[in-house]
Amino acid sequence: MLDRLFELTGRGTTVGREVRGGLTTFMAMAYIILLNPIILAGAKDVTGARLSISELTTSTALAAAISTLLMAFIGNAPFALAAGLGLNAVVAYQAAPHMTWAQAMGLVVLEGAVIIILAVTGLRTLIMNAIPLALKHAISVGIGLFIALIGLVDAGFVASGTGTPVQLGATGHLTGWPVTLFCFGLLLMIVLYVRRTPAAILISIAVTAVLAVVVNSLVPIKPESWGVVAPRMPESLISAPRFGLVGQFDLFGGFVTAGALTATVVLFTLVLSGFFDAMGTIIGVSDEAGLVDRLGRVPRLGRILTVDGVAGMVGGSVSASANTVFVESAAGVGEGARTGLASVVTGALLGLTLLFTPIAAVVPAAAALPALVLVGALMMTQSKNVPWADIDLAIPAFLTIALMPFTYSITNGVGAGVIAYTLIKAARGQFAEIPWLLWIVSLIFLAYFGINALESLFG
Repeated sequence: MLDRLFELTGRGTTVGREVRGGLTTFMAMAYIILLNPIILAGAKDVTGARLSISELTTSTALAAAISTLLMAFIGNAPFALAAGLGLNAVVAYQAAPHMTWAQAMGLVVLEGAVIIILAVTGLRTLIMNAIPLALKHAISVGIGLFIALIGLVDAGFVASGTGTPVQLGATGHLTGWPVTLFCFGLLLMIVLYVRRTPAAILISIAVTAVLAVVVNSLVPIKPESWGVVAPRMPESLISAPRFGLVGQFDLFGGFVTAGALTATVVLFTLVLSGFFDAMGTIIGVSDEAGLVDRLGRVPRLGRILTVDGVAGMVGGSVSASANTVFVESAAGVGEGARTGLASVVTGALLGLTLLFTPIAAVVPAAAALPALVLVGALMMTQSKNVPWADIDLAIPAFLTIALMPFTYSITNGVGAGVIAYTLIKAARGQFAEIPWLLWIVSLIFLAYFGINALESLFG
């Protein structure tokens, strides 16, 4: 039954690999259940109100579980969805200061609705298929560098430098137990992976997490040194969920309170970031999973994109911010996930955190982040598919790859690559090689990069 439902044999996978992959994805992304509430609760709306962290925790886990299970059964893809980092910052620091929280979440629901319309009409699929295959491979490589940088920075291995943009560790050297355990976990993961040990990533995360709990109990370490999650055994295993924020959204109130232009700019930012972040992640992770055909097309793409839009609406309707495909899904793919069965496992575990939130607070970043670095290295292998000898493709591919980690944004990398490709082909007079949709997408990205100038121009 599972084989028929999820096409396990056709995609060359097994139930065991899917379970391991789903569990690995969950462990790599569980931090969002704790981090998203911190980001949203750290801001005030136009009335000075703050959201409750306990209610946000419930909403974050609920929205992630629903969205991921929808992806499992409708999209049959190994993608987990949860509150998107960057999108939640737009809600907290760009929308909330000008409107109430309910109105800000209403814009998130509208963002999801717009993305659904683009997906159902087939326009989103057309845009994805219009992007040259070389750029699709470059997106995969760029995401690999991006998630590796996320892992290194969040682990404290790389930090802001004194006199340089970045440096090794917070002081120019590696110091502290959390960084030490991150290095241990990464080395263990590499050794297990190259020896082709089954569940290498998962075993490494579990061993490092247990070791972190032991170290934290024996050595005096500041809780903030661990990041969002300090590894300690919880006082209780069960906590009652609080659903107070479910349904607290106002669809159009933000246009009245903040003004039509401000609300439209926020909505535009949410749609563009959500659209292309998810697009880049879907292409990159699918490429790594071997699900992309020779023309660069992803199976069931229309359904996957529709679910991504529905997930945005789900996130806004429960005040968890916009849900989107999580790049940490690549960790599960690295463990062998190829189908929606892995997402069933991830979604079920996300659902369980509604009751077992304290357990989600056991695995520190130092244990989970090595997976992002290793998977980033694996995704870099896609660079062999970029025709570097063709300068018309090499420059856009380079900009796509470089700007994702350098600007900490998938959207920025995709935008720079698309604009550069369109410009180069136009400069050579090769207009037949520019799909008409790329002209429109390029103009949209130009507006995106120049949004501050447009805001100044229109007051």
